[in-house]
Amino acid sequence: MMTEEKYNFVKMYERSFRENWDLPAVTDYGTDVTLTYGQLAINIEKLHILFKECKLKKNDKVAVMGKNNSNWVAVYLATVTYGAIIVPILQDFRANDAIHIINHSGAKLLFISDINWEGIDLDQIPKVLATVSLNDWHPITLALDPKKINYEAIANKFKEKYPDGFWAKDVHYEERSNEEIGSINYTSGTTGFSKGVIMPLNGLAGNVRYGLESGIAHKGARFVTFLPLAHAYGCAFDFLSCFAAGGHTWLIGRTPSPKILLKAFSEIKPTVILSVPLILEKIYKKMIVPQIQKPPVSWVLKVPFLDEVVCSKIREQLVQAFGGEFSQMIIGGAPLNPEVEAFLYRIKFPVSVGYGMTECAPLICYTPISEGPRMYSCGRPLPGIMEVKILDPNEEGIGEVVVRGENTMTGYYKNPEATKASFTEDGWLRTGDLGMLDADGFLYIKGRCKTMLLGPSGQNIYPEEIEAKINNMPYVLESLVLQQEDNRLVALICPDYNEVDADGLTSAQLEEQMEDARKQVNSELAAYEQISIVKLYPHEFEKTPKKSIKRFLYTNMV
Repeated sequence: MMTEEKYNFVKMYERSFRENWDLPAVTDYGTDVTLTYGQLAINIEKLHILFKECKLKKNDKVAVMGKNNSNWVAVYLATVTYGAIIVPILQDFRANDAIHIINHSGAKLLFISDINWEGIDLDQIPKVLATVSLNDWHPITLALDPKKINYEAIANKFKEKYPDGFWAKDVHYEERSNEEIGSINYTSGTTGFSKGVIMPLNGLAGNVRYGLESGIAHKGARFVTFLPLAHAYGCAFDFLSCFAAGGHTWLIGRTPSPKILLKAFSEIKPTVILSVPLILEKIYKKMIVPQIQKPPVSWVLKVPFLDEVVCSKIREQLVQAFGGEFSQMIIGGAPLNPEVEAFLYRIKFPVSVGYGMTECAPLICYTPISEGPRMYSCGRPLPGIMEVKILDPNEEGIGEVVVRGENTMTGYYKNPEATKASFTEDGWLRTGDLGMLDADGFLYIKGRCKTMLLGPSGQNIYPEEIEAKINNMPYVLESLVLQQEDNRLVALICPDYNEVDADGLTSAQLEEQMEDARKQVNSELAAYEQISIVKLYPHEFEKTPKKSIKRFLYTNMV
């Protein structure tokens, strides 16, 4: 447990608001809304007044649901600095899932975007005392005195309390130990079962500490935030680490298509970029693959020394596409395609890979880019913060990854059975991932325990590795490898219809291309991993907010 005052979670933000008062803190990208640390601190103080009017007590729950914006940020920080517990709800959750989380967590207050509120019936959340719009702070529903709970009334209370204005010296937050609960974050995994992760302030502080000490976040840093803040990855670094350091984050509330992101990168020129693999892989496929497949370039890439010139030009083009001023791009949330990773390392693109989970808020492993690449690894455990070991490794050294340390959760909210199952008897947290550690302590993830398949003679088959090969084939957008009752493997493939249409392929020609892809992939696989059948799927697979496919939805399709 981190007991030093400099790593006390609440104190970090109290200091940051005082020290960075006049610096820009947050911008709602695409609008003229930019708040300094001082303006954000004023909004937080007004929310504290609102909480008191609502008679919110210490450790009461406050739920927040909506797209990334500066009001979302204010609600989160106001909640934890008040002494309450924040319950972030992913904006992509369906209404019935959101209602379950609101009720299960026992949230007293709900801050929600107007569009998310449209699907929720007030009668379904009877314990919520007040619902407030994240769009403009107007009260949506009230079980309290409406004369006290509105923007004008709170503004008047604020003026009464601070007749001479609110300044840096007035920033004083609730004394909170890092042992106290900071958030309950409901997972959105690939298994379809959502659980409330109880995260002490210590786990949040451990991630922020690493963000600061590693240099990922620093005063004046510029972040482009397109990952949902309700997800642990974006929350920990684009938001919490950035604000603790005195950085400036631009929040993108729209769907982060490559076109929107590249425009934002060119305008903002971020100092570091956090991404999930899908975004980088799409940009690689659209920008780089067409170049390196052209005969002159493909030939030169095979010639020693000459290939370095081409690689240098491609690297510079890619770096400029992301703004040209970032020190590194950090990939997390899901495995990076091995072919994409190998090419990025070949051209010396500044990319690094991390590993984590919601239950660790989220970071477990990461290696700073200054230490050089380690191909296909997701880094080493955070020094002094996290430990990793492999449980019951097989002859290849592969087993379940288990972890412990500062960042780990204390359990699942109101779910003692799941909590007990998630820890070993000696206190290690089960990740559910299969992996191995090399002699230098670098972790390599092989797949999920629950997705691992067995070959005809009991061999371990990791479908994610096969899918990575399929996804590199022409006209393939994404794929899922599933197993039939007869143990044969089936590849469910969503074609890249833009590429198909551009090349004018007929349905018959597309099927021929998919069969060719099957044969090519099989030539690179062991006999027990062979794909027997390819089936076309008409649209993209449904995904979690970190862009992992919800595999459980498709297991009965073969």
